[in-house]
Amino acid sequence: MGMSKQKVWVVGHKNPDTDSICAAISYAYLKNQAEGKTHEYLAKRAGAVNEETRYVLDYFHVEDPELITYVGAQIRDINIRKTEGVSSQISLKRAWKLMKELEVVTLPVTNSFGKLEGVIVTKDIATSYMDVLDNRVLSKARTQYKTIAETLEGSVLVGNEHAYFMRGKVVVAISNLDYMADYIENDDLVILGDRGEEQLQAIQLNASCIVACGGLKVEDEVKRIAAKRDCVVITTPYDAFSASRLINQSMPIKQFMTRQELITFEIDDYIDDVRDTMSKVRHRDFPVLNENGGYEGMISRRNLMTMHKKQLILVDHNEKSQAVDGIEEAEIREIIDHHRLGSLETISPVYFRNQPLGCTSTIIYQMYEEQGVELPEQIAGLLLSAIISDTLMFRSPTCTKLDKDVANKLARIVGIEIEEHARNMFRAGSDFKNKTAEEIFYRDFKIFHTQDSDFGVAQVNAMSREELDKVGDELLPYLKNVLAEKKLDMVFVMLTDILEESSRVICDGNEAGKILTRAFGTQEEAGGVFLDGIVSRKKQFIPTLMNFLAEEI
Repeated sequence: MGMSKQKVWVVGHKNPDTDSICAAISYAYLKNQAEGKTHEYLAKRAGAVNEETRYVLDYFHVEDPELITYVGAQIRDINIRKTEGVSSQISLKRAWKLMKELEVVTLPVTNSFGKLEGVIVTKDIATSYMDVLDNRVLSKARTQYKTIAETLEGSVLVGNEHAYFMRGKVVVAISNLDYMADYIENDDLVILGDRGEEQLQAIQLNASCIVACGGLKVEDEVKRIAAKRDCVVITTPYDAFSASRLINQSMPIKQFMTRQELITFEIDDYIDDVRDTMSKVRHRDFPVLNENGGYEGMISRRNLMTMHKKQLILVDHNEKSQAVDGIEEAEIREIIDHHRLGSLETISPVYFRNQPLGCTSTIIYQMYEEQGVELPEQIAGLLLSAIISDTLMFRSPTCTKLDKDVANKLARIVGIEIEEHARNMFRAGSDFKNKTAEEIFYRDFKIFHTQDSDFGVAQVNAMSREELDKVGDELLPYLKNVLAEKKLDMVFVMLTDILEESSRVICDGNEAGKILTRAFGTQEEAGGVFLDGIVSRKKQFIPTLMNFLAEEI
């Protein structure tokens, strides 16, 4: 069997836009062409697919990347100990021997369907050994004669070895014949020496089983009468003292295993939660169950040391606040982006490529060129749509000549008319019917931090001012919820008219309106601040606001 490939997830930011999704799909494809033998690159998304992106994916018949919401390590990222499950019918002695061989202190007990029935630990076996004062425990545990013989390293000479010792107590009879009747009762199991008359006497007293010690033969006469009276005869090489000491080890573990209040983990549980639970409990080992609730393996605290962190490539973002949750527990391998440098710290060096272009997908197109990898038509379509989306069809000031040239090349490959495709994309994206304020707001929302304040900026694009005004009226009252939920000082919404190349901004929070008008040198009108020529959050809105806030400090 070949080594399993290392999985690497390629993912954009939360509330992903078309660039985030298309870049992830296109880059995963490129990486698989180059390193597909050793690694498997999978495109993922950190949030819902918006309507514009939905249009693009459907248009080019591409499946949605799978959603991930947390990238901390899970139990499946650990080397689980694959200790085989044992049957609840095996003897204590066999369990003990297995534990020593496997060098474990816990054995999982499973049924024939692979479901966990319980666990047995060394302590359970020690306890069974200490509690031997009850001489009926062997029959209470319903011990099989075959197991008794195996434990005593002997054999069943007479009787059905598959039958069970069900009633009666264990008696050691090595005293005077005259007294045997005083303590042997019906159905007892009697441990004896090698004297024929003692053996016969025990059979006559209705013993259900006799164990002849010392390993000598049993006379034919004794065997014949035992068979007639349904008495099982077992021989063992041990003396009576050793046999009586060992016999309790033949009991099935079923009697002693822990079934109640078992602490188990699921294969998808996150290591953080697991560590937490483990710290509160004294057990050393814990069973792990798979998706179907079947037994999968065991983990101990020590296994948590061998954790393999999730491997990630980030596209279209490099700030912790925009990255998928749990990012600090994952290993970032690469970052491909076109934004300002943010707040992500990495543990080891990463391949980091950040170019001041209008779109991450333009960078990824360059990488296809550099590596001489042919662009499938589907991928070309995705890259083109991402550039159109991120540059608002070349109207955004972030758009460079390169973005435009690349888009034109891609349009030729796919055989698509840019204007028309753009219009259909934007129309799909600005279809606000049946959408809640929350859905419209979070479709494209990012959080920013300065020394003194945390603020959020959402952007809504549409093809007409009238449509935007309707959306603005709906969003304004909702901003209070955002401030509270996200614990922000201010929140802004850019209502951007793509064709007119202007934005109206509505806002809420700690002096947000005052800061906005002063930063942009404009007046507040009814329903917001009108900013002519401002369409880019990244290149126009954020820098102006950030500079103003920095000077205010």
